[in-house]
Amino acid sequence: MGGKDYYKILGVPRNASQEEIKKAYRKLALKYHPDRNKGNKEAEEKFKEINEAYAVLSDPEKRRQYDMLGAEGFQSKFSQEDIFRGFDFESIFKDFGIGFGGRVRDIFSEFFGDFGTGFGGSPFERGRNYHTYHTGIKGRDLVYELPVTLEEVAKGAKKTISYNAGGMRETISINIPAGVKDGQKLRVRDKGEPGPYGGPRGDLYVQIRLLEHPLFRREGNDIFYKQRIKFSDAVFGTEIEVPTIYGKRLKLKVPPGTQSGAKLRIRGYGLPRSDGRGKGDQYVEIHIDVPKHLTKEQEKAVMELRNVGL
Repeated sequence: MGGKDYYKILGVPRNASQEEIKKAYRKLALKYHPDRNKGNKEAEEKFKEINEAYAVLSDPEKRRQYDMLGAEGFQSKFSQEDIFRGFDFESIFKDFGIGFGGRVRDIFSEFFGDFGTGFGGSPFERGRNYHTYHTGIKGRDLVYELPVTLEEVAKGAKKTISYNAGGMRETISINIPAGVKDGQKLRVRDKGEPGPYGGPRGDLYVQIRLLEHPLFRREGNDIFYKQRIKFSDAVFGTEIEVPTIYGKRLKLKVPPGTQSGAKLRIRGYGLPRSDGRGKGDQYVEIHIDVPKHLTKEQEKAVMELRNVGL
């Protein structure tokens, strides 16, 4: 299930400037303002959506996190409290010439709930004075790109990585799960940048980069291997020995009449599935070898084949 597309909600491109975001938000906030749409629940929901989108996209750090994690990843990590934390709605609305009171205030109260209890005053005052009273601002998340081999993906691995966080050198061990996907991010909690004002550390995201393999290529959970055979072997059939990503070599029968480009399947020799339900398969792609140079004897044999229609 995908998360909310804040850019789409505000009707701006992903590379929109802060000024473009501000203009789009003001236009929509005026259009769906509860005072202009009294009793219209659909307009109220739209009003909530555009304010949530603006709370994220108008804040450079929140916007960076949203772009990095994607809509679904961002909303699984950040609560409504996190999204609206530190926002002074009353001042924003005043600057935009938008009314703030009555039903609007009730709508924003729904966003906060008990957030900030103990700060005193309204939830809007708590948001405005957040940096003064609160000492738990989370640090910035970090992304570390980790190259892995296909063998490590097949069997799983434990890797040691080093990186800089808060001016200090960090060294940690990380488990690479078998079957991990290229580009997938593994989250390591509390290993990002230290938080300002003594707040908690951010998280570290280890992004997997699959290295190119000299023999195999990956497609999903399946492994593909190219095997060249002679024309006569394709016609009459043969038995070949092929390598696997697990280091074991297997004998495989090539049936008579095999065509160039045919794929022969070896069940269960692909990569582990992420749901734990077994492995993918290995496919051996057959390519018929056409020699560039022939001996006189071979040339004569090929000519005889041509003469009989082969």
